Amino acid sequence: MDKEIFVNYMESKNHAQSTQKSYLKYVEHFLNWYKCDPINCKKKDILDYLAYLKKYTRQQNISRRSSLTALNHYFTALLRADILSQNPVAFIKLQGTNRKKLYKIYTPDELMQLADNFYVTFISGFDDSYLKNDKTKKEMSFLSRHRNYAMLTFIVYQGLRTCDLSKISLNDIDFNKAKIKITGGKQCTSRTLPIQATQMGALIHYINTIRPLFLDFCGETDKLFFSLSTEQHDKTFIKPIKKITKQVKTIDRNFTSFAQIRASVITHWIQTEGLRKAQYLAGHRHINATEEYLPNNLDDLINDINKLHPFDF
Repeated sequence: MDKEIFVNYMESKNHAQSTQKSYLKYVEHFLNWYKCDPINCKKKDILDYLAYLKKYTRQQNISRRSSLTALNHYFTALLRADILSQNPVAFIKLQGTNRKKLYKIYTPDELMQLADNFYVTFISGFDDSYLKNDKTKKEMSFLSRHRNYAMLTFIVYQGLRTCDLSKISLNDIDFNKAKIKITGGKQCTSRTLPIQATQMGALIHYINTIRPLFLDFCGETDKLFFSLSTEQHDKTFIKPIKKITKQVKTIDRNFTSFAQIRASVITHWIQTEGLRKAQYLAGHRHINATEEYLPNNLDDLINDINKLHPFDF
């Protein structure tokens, strides 16, 4: 199987251990079916295998695509190692597998309004009188709501994934240049994003006033956002994110998830900055990840259709 070559290739691509394990499983299944030296594999063999998966294992296209993706990486690894002269999987595509969800896309003004509505409802206009007999809970509620609003602004204005929020440190913020550095990982690359003027006041207030009070409950840390003592084991802010999600749904019936917000931000970047710049801003390692957000740009699609096939009403 040339397992070492394949594993080294996957590690060079920064594939997660779970992904490597999954790809190895798919490749082993194919080789057990093929029963020949992979150096002799042709495009027809791959097509026969896909037909076998459909007929005898009842796999749908979405499942067979996973096998095809793993095999493509495997034969690419052999190609780069000069074991093969061509990749038999190249140019093979399965129809009906692109199921990228189309969201209701927010405009930048709508995103700004969403953040403003959250602030009015859960910060400035929030009624916490029901906690008047518990001073500690009242203070913790006050702090967590301000933290949650600050986190929401980074989702709304920078299109961050919720898992990015726990990685931000104070040193990542440059107030002089109004920039924030987002550390990369296995799924995203590092990038530096502008901090919007409309969120700067809230961020400064959080850092200078709210965050120091957080430290009284949690101890010293260089992280920008962190959990209260009751959330100490919640390293990725799952509970706060669920709380914010529930709250945003009460103020906007079109809101479904923060993936929708990120899709809106990326779609706007594609429209105004182009695909390559949007790829950088989104932290995508590969351009095809950015291209998946193109279906969300329905206005441009409708305009193109109207230009080619105008209708008179």
